Amino acid sequence: MAFTLDSKPDLDVQDLAHRLDNKSLKEVLTWCWETFGKRAAVGTSFQGSGLVIIDNARQADLDFPIFTIDTGFLFPETIALKKRLENHWNIDIEGITPEQTIEEQAHTMGEKLWKTRPDSCCQMRKVLPLQAKLATLDVWITGVRRGQSEQRKNTGILELYQFDKLRGSYILKLNPMISWSRENVWQYLEEKAIPYNALHDRGYRSIGCWPCTKPVSEEQDERAGRWEGFEKTECGIHTFLGQGI
Repeated sequence: MAFTLDSKPDLDVQDLAHRLDNKSLKEVLTWCWETFGKRAAVGTSFQGSGLVIIDNARQADLDFPIFTIDTGFLFPETIALKKRLENHWNIDIEGITPEQTIEEQAHTMGEKLWKTRPDSCCQMRKVLPLQAKLATLDVWITGVRRGQSEQRKNTGILELYQFDKLRGSYILKLNPMISWSRENVWQYLEEKAIPYNALHDRGYRSIGCWPCTKPVSEEQDERAGRWEGFEKTECGIHTFLGQGI
């Protein structure tokens, strides 16, 4: 739906963000559910933060839709985890797919696009499918944390972005995990016995598409293993909307 400001005349994002900063994760999610209901959805790539969000929502009976972007390049371990999580929480996780298959992309854009133009590959297989999904929502709930990388350290708990300039539509991005550390996340997952990606036990700290994801050391940023050989740490799904308003 990507609401217009005319439809939300009383929306003071800065004031809301200030008030939400002092709330627990479950309180933030409850506010979002009571305000937006199923017009808010959790987007996840099954990293630890997203799993914590989903578990807290399920515990509080907050029936947010949940979606993931299936690029066609997901690790087998990631695909298997999706099914395990659906069984664990008794939910359906919507898989969002690109318009073109991998074979069609190779024909129109060139073989192994991720090796020559990774930004274009991410645009085709992640950003465009996400844009289509977000056009149906008012709120996008993410697991972004400030400690994940230098680029994310100034992330706010609630951000407003202009989604479509022609239509004057906006979308809220809710980042309720911003203050959680990696250690906090993993302690929660272990205590709750939540299934997680087996690749984490093999040195993969942030997991995306298999051609562009490598293991990293504990001393490196969590996202240092993405797009090795390129000056790139973001796929674009958290940057395509531009500067928050």
